[in-house]
Amino acid sequence: MQSLVEHARTFTEHVAANAKDFERLADGQTPEALFVTCSDSRVVPSLFTGARPGQLFELRTAGNIVPPYPERDRPAGEVATIEYALRMLQVRDIIVCGHSHCGAVGAVHRGEDLSAMPAVRNWLAHCADGAAPAADPGGLPGAIQAHALAQLDTLRGYPAVRERLSQGTLGLHAWYYEVHTGSVSVHRPESGTAFTPL
Repeated sequence: MQSLVEHARTFTEHVAANAKDFERLADGQTPEALFVTCSDSRVVPSLFTGARPGQLFELRTAGNIVPPYPERDRPAGEVATIEYALRMLQVRDIIVCGHSHCGAVGAVHRGEDLSAMPAVRNWLAHCADGAAPAADPGGLPGAIQAHALAQLDTLRGYPAVRERLSQGTLGLHAWYYEVHTGSVSVHRPESGTAFTPL
């Protein structure tokens, strides 16, 4: 904790040295993409994308799960974040980024008993069948990649996503980040389910 406190104390010096970059942020935000990824502390999108403040609108959830669009009007932070990104901020792309060594998808893949964590168990129920062992011959990396693709399918069920896709003003992308090498692979629709390095 102390290292975080020390950095926060001196961060104003960094802002002062880059005053123009930070002053423009006071005028609002125009992010290029909505970046949906895991809450895992080892995944730092700005680190491996090089994004500057204001470039990425982030949605972080356990297992980079996108819940289905609600049939009833129930408040959900994830749904509101996606809707805001598309309708207010007019992001042009959505990236769903899974990562190696994902505990959430791994728990589903291995069929772990999560009865001691009922909220986690219920959240992970949103995982698509692609994370199940029988559905994936590629082990955990393949399950994580299949899971990222399944989240894109879930996104296609969102009204705002459907509208923007029909207008041709939105791109959907699935990425896979390897935490121990820093490599990023992407899904190219023409390749079936394969992910290839950027």
